[in-house]
Amino acid sequence: MKLFGTDGIRDLAGGEKMNPEIAMKFGKAMVAHCRKKKISPDIIIARDTRESGPEFEEAVISGILSAGGNAILTGVIPTPGLSYLVREQKAGAGIVISASHNQFEYNGLKPFGSGGEKLNDKEELELERYILEGNFSGETNKDFAPRKKIILSGAKEKYINFLLEKFFSHFETSNLKLVLDCANGATYEVAPAVFGRVSEAPILLYTSPDGRNINDKCGSQYPEKLKEEVLKRGADMGLAFDGDGDRVIAIDEKGRELTGDHIIYIIAKMLKAKGELKNNLVVTTVMSNLGFVESLKKLGIRHITTAVGDRQVFFEMKKRGAILGGEESGHIIFSDFHPAGDGIVGGLMLIAAIKYFGKSLSKLAGEITLLPKLLVNVKVKSKPELDTIPEIQNIIKEVEDKLGNGDRVLVRYSGTENLCRIMVEGKDRKEIAKYAQRIIDVIRKQLS
Repeated sequence: MKLFGTDGIRDLAGGEKMNPEIAMKFGKAMVAHCRKKKISPDIIIARDTRESGPEFEEAVISGILSAGGNAILTGVIPTPGLSYLVREQKAGAGIVISASHNQFEYNGLKPFGSGGEKLNDKEELELERYILEGNFSGETNKDFAPRKKIILSGAKEKYINFLLEKFFSHFETSNLKLVLDCANGATYEVAPAVFGRVSEAPILLYTSPDGRNINDKCGSQYPEKLKEEVLKRGADMGLAFDGDGDRVIAIDEKGRELTGDHIIYIIAKMLKAKGELKNNLVVTTVMSNLGFVESLKKLGIRHITTAVGDRQVFFEMKKRGAILGGEESGHIIFSDFHPAGDGIVGGLMLIAAIKYFGKSLSKLAGEITLLPKLLVNVKVKSKPELDTIPEIQNIIKEVEDKLGNGDRVLVRYSGTENLCRIMVEGKDRKEIAKYAQRIIDVIRKQLS
């Protein structure tokens, strides 16, 4: 697809893929999507805190209204909050205006269907065709009168209450001491309100967005300050969210970073012990550490992998009847809450696990031994199919042949940025660093 990547459309604000014209057409396309499915074109719009958000919001509204749909506004709210509100309001669709973990210069558009689920590849391709060609099947009714822009009052409070009600229906409160890093993003009000109810008053970092400081050396991509505060404050745990709140990483009481693999393992162990891990199954992507997979096996838990992206994880969960899945990057999908990744839910489930097992976070995380892994992003000018470049295929095969059994190489493009991601995982840290550098050198020569 030309516009859509791993998770919606994303580009520099004002760029070829992300400008007001594209946003306006996106709004029209979502109305057409509703009409094709014969559902009311009531479309909820959410955004994060970046400064370009209001401009793109107005463009999306313009597209929706011109096509005869209702535009229902939540203002700033985490992406999973939009997923919940689409279901709660019985809306036809939802749109999140966000570039997730990227810096403020970027923005994006994420579409959601009437069930609060992200759209599948076929649905995204239909949207793209309409945006680029204007010939979407089930096109908007030209005779349909323009409708309304509606402010959804109390959107944040609805989402906060939902999270608390779901949490307290499953688990008990805790007296843990927490530090929260809200990345100056969409969780800056919701996360403090939620965690303030389930534990001691949390210590807050990066909750003062100014439009430009979202993800600026903070949040899930930059946990250094959070580690420092956890140790300095003697906290039991730190949680860092990304800009739109659909992912989380954790810091244990010893200042060590936990990936999504750690978090999913701990939650899976708790659910299995409680007899609540449906079909005894966890779904993650090919990026999950082999040590994580082996640890699940030791618990007797089945595991399935998908392509990268929390959309792919959810669709596989739905197909297989699983309730828990996610990504190493920190997307945690617990479908008893949402059909989408939710960083706040991931944090709540960690608190529940600590309470249930009566162990510190470091002890729970210490039960899983991850293999050394090196993940490097290389900027590229273009993204030709990797299997069409002999030099790249040759170096990948050469490294794979030299690595031991159980070691692996994964090379792929980012779905949202002009980056090639190189991952080498194995038992010897020095060895994988040496081989990763050889792949990096070839990719830079061929693509940079």
